[in-house]
This record gives sequence, structure tokens and C-alpha cells, in this order.
Amino acid sequence: MRIATTIFLTDRTVSPVRLARALEERGFSGLYLPEHTHIPVSRDTAAPMGGELPEMYGRTLDPFVALGQVSAVTERLHLGTGITLVAQHDPIDLAKQVATLDHLSGGRVTLGIGYGWNVEEAADHGVEWRTRRELVRDRMALMRALWAPEPTAYVGQFSSVRASAAYPKPVRAPRELGAGQPLHGPRTLIGGQAGPKLFAAIADHADGWLPIGGGGLTESLPVLRQVWEAAGRDPKSLQIVPYAVQPTPGKMSHYADLGLEEVVLQLPSAPEPEILRALDAFARYL
Repeated sequence: MRIATTIFLTDRTVSPVRLARALEERGFSGLYLPEHTHIPVSRDTAAPMGGELPEMYGRTLDPFVALGQVSAVTERLHLGTGITLVAQHDPIDLAKQVATLDHLSGGRVTLGIGYGWNVEEAADHGVEWRTRRELVRDRMALMRALWAPEPTAYVGQFSSVRASAAYPKPVRAPRELGAGQPLHGPRTLIGGQAGPKLFAAIADHADGWLPIGGGGLTESLPVLRQVWEAAGRDPKSLQIVPYAVQPTPGKMSHYADLGLEEVVLQLPSAPEPEILRALDAFARYL
């Protein structure tokens, strides 16, 4: 399995450049970065892990700026987002950011996307919470239109774009969705907990799933595969990448037995010495 990492990079942690070089020197396969534009201090939304929300959530670096630095100082390290909050972006701008990073890095980008958990953060972006999933689907369709090889118009429920010249294009070749429809763009994985809505979205417009924490896959994978194949997707093309995993030998062996090809391990949000100690501990899984 390829062993990638994720971390909340902030203004108080190791820098993107120092971390990127350490990862590539040691043979890790990739770096995925999360996203929060801001964390309103008056917040009714519970923290996803319970208790007080750690400070790192409000100090997170912009993932695309940070990954641009990472790209410039590495040659092989894959660059991922985990996750991009698509509903909080202008999709035309986001399509340009993603395609530019993918072009400059030689096609090393994985776009991890999701729906978010912080109602107040999303509201400041004008997102209506109850329709956020439909909004993300709509914005991803618009982005795929801009990534298509020929100028392609898109008119959706929430947004539209004229047939346009939009370069650079993502490096990855189109894949096939159901009914012969092409999937344009970088590898796209949707993060979130198992469930019918999430699995339907994955089969509809993604390459696979980022299961947060990586638990429960024995039960959930057969369900996702059934939904995937019912949508007319190639069974061999589904990609499952356990995300933000705290590794143990048993857990990693289980992922290998499931036939998974990549796992993303969680690094502490910390200064460089602590990060290097964590990488040395993770090296046993390379």
C-alpha cells in the first residue's frame, strides 16, 4: 500500500516546505491538507470529535497555497485535499486553482471533497445548510464542464457557465461515468461517513471514497460496491482511501486484506521535531 499523510498545517506548525521534503526523503507517497476558511467564535455546531474544538481548526493554512509550495520542492509526492469545502468556493475560481496546481505538479493532485460540518462557517459563505449536498454536486458539474477538452456550457440549479476557453486542463485522462458519460478532472474522492446519500454521490461523480478514520469498512464496502455497480461504474475503478488513520499493525493488515492501495495517516499538528518523530514511527508501515 502507498502510505500518505495528512496534517493540520498552521502558522505554528512545521512549514509546508520542510514537511514536504521530509516526506519525500523518507518515501511517503503523499500529503493531504484540510480546509477551514475561518471558525466563527459564536458557534452552536458541535465539534466533530466532541468537546472543545482544537485551536488548529481556526489556524489552518489555505490548502492550495500550501500545496503549491509543496509542489515546487518535490518531484514525486502526491498532493491532496482532505477535504475541500466545495460549497464555500466560487466554482469557476476553484476549477482554475485545482487545474493550475495539477498542471504545475505534473498531474499529482487528488481532489478530496466534502460537505463540511460547521454550519456557521458555511453560513458566512452564503451556504444554505439543507441544500449543501445539491450545491456541491452542482458546482462539481460546473467544474467538470470547465475541465472538459472542448468549450462546454453548463446550466445547473445553483450556477452556470458559458462555453469557455479554460486552461490549463487537469492532467488525468477522462474516466467513464455510467451511461458512457466522461468524468473530467483530477482524481476526485468524497469524504464522509458511510450512508446512502454519500454512496450515491460517490457513484454519481467521483472516483471513490475517503472514509474518515477508516473504521467499519468490512460492512460498508460491499454496500458501496453495490451502489457503484448499479450506477454502471466499472467495478475495478472504485478507489477507497482510508483517511486520517491512527495506524496499528492489525489495522494496516486489515486494509491490505481488503485490497486497498493507499492509506492516509494522521500526523499531529505540531512543530518540526514532533513531526519528524511521528514520521519515524510511521516508517514501519512503508
